[in-house]
Amino acid sequence: MWLQTRLFLLVAVLFGILYGVITGVGAWMGTGSAISYITIAFVFLGFQYLIGPSIVGWTMKIKWVSEKEAPELHQMIAELASKANLPKPRVGISQLSIPNAFAFGRTQRDGRICVTQGILNTLNRDELRAVLGHEMSHINHRDMVIITLLSAVPLILYWLAWSTMWGGAFGGRRQGGSYAILIGFGAFILYFITNLLVLYGSRIREYYADLGSVQLGNAPHHLASALYKLVYGNARFKGSKELKRIEGVKAFFLNDPSRAWGEIKELSQIDGDMSGTIDYDELMELRQKEIRLNSSDKLLELFTTHPNMLKRIKHLSTLTV
Repeated sequence: MWLQTRLFLLVAVLFGILYGVITGVGAWMGTGSAISYITIAFVFLGFQYLIGPSIVGWTMKIKWVSEKEAPELHQMIAELASKANLPKPRVGISQLSIPNAFAFGRTQRDGRICVTQGILNTLNRDELRAVLGHEMSHINHRDMVIITLLSAVPLILYWLAWSTMWGGAFGGRRQGGSYAILIGFGAFILYFITNLLVLYGSRIREYYADLGSVQLGNAPHHLASALYKLVYGNARFKGSKELKRIEGVKAFFLNDPSRAWGEIKELSQIDGDMSGTIDYDELMELRQKEIRLNSSDKLLELFTTHPNMLKRIKHLSTLTV
């Protein structure tokens, strides 16, 4: 409930900031025309909402597969959909070699779950099911739509900052251009802050989907082991053309492949027996430890869509009974 509450509070804070800025600018201008920023932003996001699935499908090289082509994958997704009381999502396999999985779609009825060819060659059945449970939870929580809506706020503030500081939108106002520059600077600062809040929301939704996977019957150590394997698998693609190809859509992935190389060192301390997996005992041992991140790791996390992996696996340890 706390993860869900944090998402709702975040929505309230961001749109509260937006309402205050638009109201203030509208009052200063003596007109309601500042509402045009909201209109333009939501038109833009509406267009993105409509064509987004097609863009993701093309970028990820997805092939939609039938039950005959991928019976085990369909079976696991059907079972998870039944547990979540959702329509069975469309099932796809991406031809990317980077091991990962992702979910997208406009609504719960339009849900789509895809895995890459790389992940099918990396995880065992329990780990894969835990990953699919995570992706099913994204659809169940409707958090893809929530993040799309939240993204409107920094977008509007960016346009407002640009228009006032460089566009000369309010330069003819009798108060003088200096006021417009001041407003634009304030809007730019708020754009930066709200962008960080949207990234924070993206990280919350990952924790929330991890919890959702456990609630769908997957053992936390299976998901932790899957994440651990994905970090090592993704790190092998550092600097590759394939990694550059998915740079713009990596927020959909289970983890951030571009950060994998830097996460290997801190994760090595979890796998005590060097088996290449995380078992129940290793996750319980992590539960008793206090993890410490250096300042650079803490700062880096502020600008990313996914939680620090060590923190994320530590969170999974708290879900183990």
